[in-house]
Amino acid sequence: MKKWLKSEGASSFISSCMAIAIGLLFGLVIILFTNPANAFDGFLNMLFGPLKMGMMGIGRVLFYAIPIIMTGLSVGFAFKTGLFNIGTPGQFITGAFAAVYVGVHWTFLPAEIHWIVALLAAFIVGGLWAIVPGIMKAYLNVNEVISSIMMNYIGMYLVNFLVKATVFDELRSQSLGVASSAEIPRLGLDQLFRGSTLNAGILIALGMVVIIYIILNKTKFGYEMKACGFNADAARYAGINEKKNIVLAMVIAGALAGIGGGLVYLSGSGKFISIVEVLAPEGFNGIPVALLGLSNPIGIFFSGIFISYLTVGGNLMQQFGFIPEIVDIIISAIIYCSALSLMIKLWLAKKKSTHKKQMIETKEGDE
Repeated sequence: MKKWLKSEGASSFISSCMAIAIGLLFGLVIILFTNPANAFDGFLNMLFGPLKMGMMGIGRVLFYAIPIIMTGLSVGFAFKTGLFNIGTPGQFITGAFAAVYVGVHWTFLPAEIHWIVALLAAFIVGGLWAIVPGIMKAYLNVNEVISSIMMNYIGMYLVNFLVKATVFDELRSQSLGVASSAEIPRLGLDQLFRGSTLNAGILIALGMVVIIYIILNKTKFGYEMKACGFNADAARYAGINEKKNIVLAMVIAGALAGIGGGLVYLSGSGKFISIVEVLAPEGFNGIPVALLGLSNPIGIFFSGIFISYLTVGGNLMQQFGFIPEIVDIIISAIIYCSALSLMIKLWLAKKKSTHKKQMIETKEGDE
């Protein structure tokens, strides 16, 4: 136990838990000011409401966690390679459009593989959408944050145009529904978590978490990616192709966000691409998920579930007279405080280093 407490994983876990506690406390203060009479009842309902709903509540939490786990993986993977991929909303929605287009028009495909091809289309298009910032960063030294933000808006308007041109439902001003063969199989999960629309998307997200973890920690390719992120000059001196790795890192990150879009709009849950001039919120929600998970794929998986849990629990607070905007403020405050986890981790590491140094000095003094 003592050995685990001294490990880097333990410090990451402890720092994230401390950040969550601070965020929850801040949220409690907010609702005490807005509605003191129902503050504690509402707060407890947010914390335990999904569990009170039984399997249906857990199913909803897992379902809403799918896209933010994927976008969190996208941001976290880029972080690990020294890049800040803030282009996840654009990659998410372009991948979603590709999946919807294949789901609506490619009905000539066998039913068994239709949804797989649609998901692969989301994967490819999301990756291609991220290649532009990657190339600009690698060969022109253009900051990926700026180029990714611009690609978000280009992607949003382009998808609006393409939806109207190819898969538009004029009566509802949204995309058409995909064919039933293009919907993600539920594999009985909707029956296990009765009352929810949970499908195999959560298993796909978990599989991607494992794959990214293996790539980053168990392969030469992942080692080179992280080496470029830690010190590009040293990596270049060691013979690693820095430019190629920057482009590939952005492509992989974009592909992960694209899959997230595909998993949402192929879920068969009544979700359609609306013609609106608003960036996909699932893309931005991946940033705090990655921060809370400290860019570790396993941590991102659990932080995605946690943020989803708060979202579902927060919606239940309306039973106590809290308007939806208050719920959004509380969740935003908690998410914002998650950024403290990295600061806390650095503080713990510094404290640990200072303590170790003092022990060495004491031992040398005794000798």
